[in-house]
Amino acid sequence: MPIVNTKEMLQKAYKEKYAVGAFNICNMETIQGISCAAEDLYSPLILQASPGAIQYAGVDYLVNLVQVTADKTPLPIALHLDHGSDFEICKKCIDKGFSSVMIDGSSLDYEENVSMTKKVVDYAHSRNVTVEGELGILAGVEDNVKVSDAEASYTDPAQAEDFVRKTGVDSLAVAIGTSHGAYKFKPGQIPKLRFDILEKIEERLPDFPIVLHGASSVSVESVDTINKHGGDIPNAIGIPEDMLRKAVQMSVCKINIDSDLRLAVTGQIRKYLDENPAKFDPRKYLSYARDAVYDVVFKKITTVLGSAQKA
Repeated sequence: MPIVNTKEMLQKAYKEKYAVGAFNICNMETIQGISCAAEDLYSPLILQASPGAIQYAGVDYLVNLVQVTADKTPLPIALHLDHGSDFEICKKCIDKGFSSVMIDGSSLDYEENVSMTKKVVDYAHSRNVTVEGELGILAGVEDNVKVSDAEASYTDPAQAEDFVRKTGVDSLAVAIGTSHGAYKFKPGQIPKLRFDILEKIEERLPDFPIVLHGASSVSVESVDTINKHGGDIPNAIGIPEDMLRKAVQMSVCKINIDSDLRLAVTGQIRKYLDENPAKFDPRKYLSYARDAVYDVVFKKITTVLGSAQKA
């Protein structure tokens, strides 16, 4: 089926109390691993590309790879721009075939964020493309997004209501304690999400899809595999899955997952090359990486997102 936007899939997720996984892609293997897991569980799916992934792989390659995937499955699949930094990159992705875009003006002054987001919404909606905005600033590192703990800020519920009303966005990414990257909390720190803030946002924006960025759980197994085979990723801590499940039972309809995929891919490639030092065929180790992506996505859909339409 054709690539679809996120409007109907997120509305259905809100109504039925599950979340759609938004998994970051960068090459053929990540797309195949993600989509095969979703297809086996008959789960709706958002494949998203960051500006870094677009710079790496090329927008035309990514669009066509996702279109091939969509053509082969009856699943609803959206192609989403993650963390678009300005109007021009959003316009480029829309013109190239993306069905959904995120405009991230969270680091701007509020009125500037409103103005830029509204400009993207007007352009996107006239082309049947959905738009995700962002309020509040997440800490951590992802591609070109680098925010210190001191710079991070929670989303203000009253401002969120005003933002949605003024911009017309279709979904809103909020900051309630998640963060980008593999180092979301310090050793000894108790992970905590501000469900009180999420509840107030839900009260002010009933039936409106909320998005969580920086929601990877950072698998201990993946980190251990990387470190065992020559890596150096100490003290990586993610979001506990029970907290994500609680968020899904509230108003969170889209959960972004990137770091967990990167860790799984890196772990399996390091393991293969460490155990097979004479091998040099990329198809061998990339097939293990693809299988690792499949396993991560299958687990996320069944244990966190609840989006499987088949057992």
